[in-house]
Amino acid sequence: MKFPITSAVVAVAVASGWALPAQAQDADSAAVQQELAEMRAMMARMAARIDTLEGELAQAEAKADAAQTSAGEAVASAAAAQETASKAPSIAWKGAPLIEGEGGWSFKPRGRLMYDVGFSSAPSSTGRADGFGNEARRARLGVEGDIPGGFGYKFELDFAGGEVDATDAYLSYGDGPIEVIVGQHNNFQSLDELTSSLHSSFIERAAFTDAFGFERRVGASVTYKQGIVLAQAGLFTDNINDTSSKNRGADARLVLMPKMGDAQLHLGGSVHYNDLDDPAASVRYRQRPFVHFTSERFVNTGNLAAASETGYGLEGAVIAGPFHAAAEGFWQQVSRPGALSDPTFFGGYAEVGYFLTSGDSRGYKSGKFDRVKPANPVGKGGFGSVQVNLRYDYLDLNDAGITGGIQNAYQASLIWKPTDYVLFSLNYGKQAYDDAVYAAAGGDTSYSVDAFGARAQVDF
Repeated sequence: MKFPITSAVVAVAVASGWALPAQAQDADSAAVQQELAEMRAMMARMAARIDTLEGELAQAEAKADAAQTSAGEAVASAAAAQETASKAPSIAWKGAPLIEGEGGWSFKPRGRLMYDVGFSSAPSSTGRADGFGNEARRARLGVEGDIPGGFGYKFELDFAGGEVDATDAYLSYGDGPIEVIVGQHNNFQSLDELTSSLHSSFIERAAFTDAFGFERRVGASVTYKQGIVLAQAGLFTDNINDTSSKNRGADARLVLMPKMGDAQLHLGGSVHYNDLDDPAASVRYRQRPFVHFTSERFVNTGNLAAASETGYGLEGAVIAGPFHAAAEGFWQQVSRPGALSDPTFFGGYAEVGYFLTSGDSRGYKSGKFDRVKPANPVGKGGFGSVQVNLRYDYLDLNDAGITGGIQNAYQASLIWKPTDYVLFSLNYGKQAYDDAVYAAAGGDTSYSVDAFGARAQVDF
């Protein structure tokens, strides 16, 4: 049997030194050369393929690197965009745009418009003007906001009455439970006085707040609020329009604000001292018959020479669901120069109120009444809130030989708030006077004056 001799066998044989016949060697050598050539060609093709694969691998790696770089750049770009977005001002809506920027900046415009109309009716024999009246009671525009570092500001002007007056104009600083205010702001007298006119239960506050001259003054104050405790104290000069006066005063107020179940309680007291520091200084206590658009005052002490004023107030309130009640008393003592007697005048009120609409309650915040927010406002399928209020209001300006008159007032109001920032109110007051400064027929100084007022109000 013949076996083919492959080139491999021949190569082995040759390597082993075997001797083959010459013819066989020639034939096999040619075959070996051919196979070697084929192997070299195959190896060349393999090398070329390896080069191709290495190129493709390099390209793939380059693409992967590029993709990874692009992904990193995309992540960095997204992070930068997020950081930029976080630094961009945000705008919220709280009755007006509230713009908040990086670092604690904020800016919010604010304003209010109250238009009153109605009438008053006094005995004709007194000779006092009465009848129809109307006015823009308040027309205010202002701004408020925060400044980085815990600071804040508020500035507001009132354009009612054909004059421009600054109401609030101050810089504040807050740190935890402490707030410091410098500028024109409310001093600390009376729950009814400190409650914003936007959130009061009648179109005018209790008689004693106006009669005793409660108003914003320029000064510096500190407020501490922690848990149920609110403590306020400040030193004041006079209203920003009367800074040429020599008035120097101090005010302090302490309030406890506990809750009893779902009911909010309010118990407070205040003290006021004002040194007039002028030998020619005088005070005058007087009050309108409920509505502001009449200029008549049926109780009036006239000008009294005075060296100082000292006042003491007590206040209490409760809010329980749709019901609220509030009462205050304030004693104002006048220190008069020389041998003149020192009178003490008194004012106070007691009121109750009730919401006729379900889910509504009077607001309360930081020691004063706050905004009513209807549970079912107009525009969202509801009617808004409807509230009725009754108040007894007392003012006694008789003492120490001074006859300024006594007012017993019986008042009622009906308030409709279709939304958080719109209000309509109907008010009636019957003021019964004793020792009125204007006598009726036969010298009678005991009579009553009726007053009716309606208000349309919007704020932002």
